Amino acid sequence: MSGAGAAALAWALLAGALLSPPPVRPQPHRDRDVQEKEAQFNTTYIDWVDANLLNIYAFNHSVRRNRTEGVRVSVNVLSDHKDRPVLFVVRQKEAVVSFQVPLILRGLYQRKYAYQEVSRTLCQPQTKAEVETQHFYVDVSTLSLNTSYQLRVTRVENFVLRTNERFSFNATAAQPQYFKYEFPEELDSVIVKVTSAMAFPCSVISIQDILCPVYDLDNNVAFIGMYQTMTKKAAITVQKKDFPSHSFYVVVVVKTEDEACGGALPYYPLSKDASPGLQWGCHRGLCVGTSWGQRAEPCPCLLPDEPVDQHNRQKTLEVMVSPAITSEAYVRSVLFCLSIFLSFYVLTLLIACWESCRQHRRKGLLAAMDSPSMDTGHSRSIPDSFLNHGPYDSYGYGSFGNGSSSSTEGITDSLGSAEVSYSYVGQEQFKRRTPSAPTRPLSIAMGERSLENVGGRPRLDSLSSVEEDDYDTLADIDYDKNVIRTKQYLCVADLARKDKRVLRKKYQIYFWNIATIAVFYALPVIQLVITYQTVVNVTGNQDICYYNFLCAHPLGNLSAFNNILSNLGYVLLGLLFLLIILQREINYNRALLRNDSHALECGIPKHFGLFYAMGTALMMEGLLSACYHVCPNYTNFQFDTSFMYMIAGLCMLKLYQKRHPDINASAYSAYACLALVIFFSVVGVVFGKGNTAFWIVFSVIHIVATLLLSTQLYYMGRWKLDSGILRRILHVLYTDCVRQCSGPMYVDRMVLLVMGNIINWSLAAYGLIVRPNDFASYLLAIGICNLLLYFAFYIIMKLRSGERIKLIPLLCIISTSVVWGFALFFFFQGLSTWQKTPAESREHNRDCILLDFFDDHDIWHFLSSIAMFGSFLVLLTLDDDLDCVQRDKIYVF
Repeated sequence: MSGAGAAALAWALLAGALLSPPPVRPQPHRDRDVQEKEAQFNTTYIDWVDANLLNIYAFNHSVRRNRTEGVRVSVNVLSDHKDRPVLFVVRQKEAVVSFQVPLILRGLYQRKYAYQEVSRTLCQPQTKAEVETQHFYVDVSTLSLNTSYQLRVTRVENFVLRTNERFSFNATAAQPQYFKYEFPEELDSVIVKVTSAMAFPCSVISIQDILCPVYDLDNNVAFIGMYQTMTKKAAITVQKKDFPSHSFYVVVVVKTEDEACGGALPYYPLSKDASPGLQWGCHRGLCVGTSWGQRAEPCPCLLPDEPVDQHNRQKTLEVMVSPAITSEAYVRSVLFCLSIFLSFYVLTLLIACWESCRQHRRKGLLAAMDSPSMDTGHSRSIPDSFLNHGPYDSYGYGSFGNGSSSSTEGITDSLGSAEVSYSYVGQEQFKRRTPSAPTRPLSIAMGERSLENVGGRPRLDSLSSVEEDDYDTLADIDYDKNVIRTKQYLCVADLARKDKRVLRKKYQIYFWNIATIAVFYALPVIQLVITYQTVVNVTGNQDICYYNFLCAHPLGNLSAFNNILSNLGYVLLGLLFLLIILQREINYNRALLRNDSHALECGIPKHFGLFYAMGTALMMEGLLSACYHVCPNYTNFQFDTSFMYMIAGLCMLKLYQKRHPDINASAYSAYACLALVIFFSVVGVVFGKGNTAFWIVFSVIHIVATLLLSTQLYYMGRWKLDSGILRRILHVLYTDCVRQCSGPMYVDRMVLLVMGNIINWSLAAYGLIVRPNDFASYLLAIGICNLLLYFAFYIIMKLRSGERIKLIPLLCIISTSVVWGFALFFFFQGLSTWQKTPAESREHNRDCILLDFFDDHDIWHFLSSIAMFGSFLVLLTLDDDLDCVQRDKIYVF
């Protein structure tokens, strides 16, 4: 642009500015008329107001220092000018309350709800004088042309709540209520209980300090204090130490919508300009169009042009403040809990002393009978019945009644060799038993071991130089494994041929692995639940945690100390079980050092690693269950169930290990499978609710895993999953079912596996059809059903094999079954459930039933910990009757 053009543009702009008219200044509005009126309580004022009028109502009332009276302002706008509401301002000495009518409250997705009738309770200022006259003013103004309204100010009856006295009242979203409670001198804590006969409309109960203003609307009730949503029940424990004035407000607010309490969101029209025959509604944030019964595609929801009038959302409620328990109740409950579980320590000590005295008396009698007779100079004979030897020489089912006197001859003959010896790394050679053997030989499968050589080797060598990979394979060829493990009849000696030091280390890995898992699992869990509890305490939102609020006793920063204390039994009884196992292991090692023949070659092989892992898992179950009950909800329910899965898995592994010590699963593969179970538990809790695809995938995996495990158990691990598996399956089906109809070679195993498959397939079908919301409990039920099935099979086969159950395990079985029955009764009471909303969960809350401190779920903790401890003792002592029976005469099943 040239210089001349720029100059011309500048002159043109200047001329326009000079010639333009000056801006129009707004004319001042004429002064508004102010009418101030002296007003009285309990009088209804029907008046009008417009843009040029301001009405002021002056009230005064006497306030006494030792008496609190509530004042309530109720208004109703009679004209329908929603676009120009009426503003009410209440000016007090220490507070100002303002609200418009129609009152607009917002719900989810920015929905608007209008209320024509509004009532508010005024905040009561404190006074130091004995009697003081206080003034307050109600200002009424609007910008509409002419609006009529009603105004009424009343005193609130029963504004101060009394202990153990019920009070009924009504509330709506625009007419909230709140009352004052003052702590008596003798009370340190109280429980505020609010009930209603109707579940909806949804409401909120809040406990707030005596401060102005009081937050009593749906959009601000969560700003301060403690609060929880409510349908039919609500309960909040309040402690005097949390309120400096030793008093608080109980605020009750009805919500504009019911979704927070599990109710449905209402449909409402979006626009008056909709197409003919087409109606639009909004549901859960989505627009839904319906045209003559045809549903349109959902679309993002548009905001309505006008607020929705919800008419009358009134709820009748009843409030009562009752005393909470005293500090003496806390002490009494802690002592009760300790006395119950420490009594098991005393009982165990007494039984141990009695058993020790009995053993010393037996040894003394044995020594006396082994000494030469004064008359004959020969030793006295000892009957088998005194030595606890059962009649196993006439063994029926387990002694292989096919003509073979023992498993030794059967195995050796099948190998086609009259003289077979096997060399094991670190062990002496085993030779076949000869006819010149003693009358009562101590032998194992494949021959007799020199007890001197076996006993002479140090049994307590350090395992640091022993690697499982060096010893975990039999020295003989793989073909020999097939011959031994696929025999029709097996004895324990056939599956207890590996070096004891190797197996001892193998099963000790179970304990060290679970100890490591426990540390790495528990630390973040503890940190997380502490964060949960801190959030609850800071925000006051008691909908975060699903307590039994009618029996939740706080202590320090913990909201439900009783639910945490009741888990002490798992920890104490788990520790006691570890001490029992330690004592047994010490006695067993001493017997090895003494070259005790029974410890060396008789009974079920003693491996304590899995028992240590079970005891540790029981202790961790108590710790993690306590962590879960710090703030129970669906996101941390896995903490309460993770080690339950481990306990069920370890118990099944221990049962299997008893008769299959050489071929039991390693710790790495076992914990890997349990980790997979916990993974599915988490995925099922987060994504499984109503997800058909998840349930299909899980059911298929469940059935396939059942089939693979069944094959593994049936063939004792002597099968391969490779490309030829289908060809081998068809070959077996052809030879056993088509060419000749023959029954299964291992009938007992087949019966167990058929029953197991029926149960697991049924559980898979149930899950796929019903799709239960509580996936974690469903998964735990699968593990428990399989454990119970295997345990029942073990007991039946043990009795069928001619073995017996001694008195102590029999008493443990009976008492444990009874305790489990009572425990499950209390478990299924269902005091809360995170499958529903917090408000719906509180409908299941119940009062304490034991010492006014423990509820039904706490009793479940007590009884289940005792039942688990008893179940562990059953597994520990179940085969004590075989301690003096040679392993080549103990049947494998």
